[in-house]
Amino acid sequence: MTEKPPASAGPGRPKDLAKREAILEAAQVLFLSNGYEGSSMEAIAAEAGVSKLTLYSHFKDKEALFGEAVKTTCETRLPRKLFVLAEGCSIRQVLLDIGHAFQALVNSPESIGLHRVMVAMATQNPALSRMFFDAGPQRLLLDLEQLLSQAKQRGLLDMDEPMRAAEHFCSLIKGAAHFRLLIGYAALPAPGEAQEHVEDCVALFLRAYGIGESSPIAENSAQR
Repeated sequence: MTEKPPASAGPGRPKDLAKREAILEAAQVLFLSNGYEGSSMEAIAAEAGVSKLTLYSHFKDKEALFGEAVKTTCETRLPRKLFVLAEGCSIRQVLLDIGHAFQALVNSPESIGLHRVMVAMATQNPALSRMFFDAGPQRLLLDLEQLLSQAKQRGLLDMDEPMRAAEHFCSLIKGAAHFRLLIGYAALPAPGEAQEHVEDCVALFLRAYGIGESSPIAENSAQR
C-alpha cells in the first residue's frame, strides 16, 4: 500500500543532497531488516535523522523511495563507466570487469536480502515487483544490451539478439551459487573461487559470441 504525504508537504522545497543520501541509506537498512510493508515512512525519516516533511520533499511516497533505493544501489555497484566501450579496448576485459562487479552485487548480503523481500512480496504487490525489476535488473540488461550492440557494430562480437545475449551473460554469472545464497544453503564463495567463476563464464560467453581477436582461440594463439 502506498503511503501518502501529509498535506503540508508541497513541491518546490530545497533538496539537500546529504539528507537525500541519508534517506536512501536509511531506506535500504529498514527495507532489508523489516521488509517493505514493515518499513514506514515515519521510521525511515527517524532512521535518517530528518523530518517526515523533509522525507516527502525528496520522495513522493514509499514506492518512489523504494525504487530509487534499488536504482542507487545498482548504480553504485555497477557504475555506468563499466559499460563504456573505449576505442581499442579488450572486449574480454570489459566483460570481466562487468562480470566481477555484477557478481559482487548479486551475491552481496544487501542484494540477497532484497531478493528475499521481493519474493515474499511477489503475490501481495506485483506492481512493486515490477518496479524493483525495472529499477534494478532491467536497467542492467538494457545497459549491457547497448554495450553488446556496440561491440557487434565494431566487429568484436556476433549475435542476432543482443538482449538475449545480455540475459545469457547475467544468468551465467549468477549461476547456481546465487540460488544457494538465496535459500541459505551455502556461504559466499571464496574470492579465488568467485574470480575463477567469472573468468570461466566470460570464456564461455566468448566461445558463443566472440569473433576474430575477441575469441578465446584467437587470444590463446596470440599469447603463444
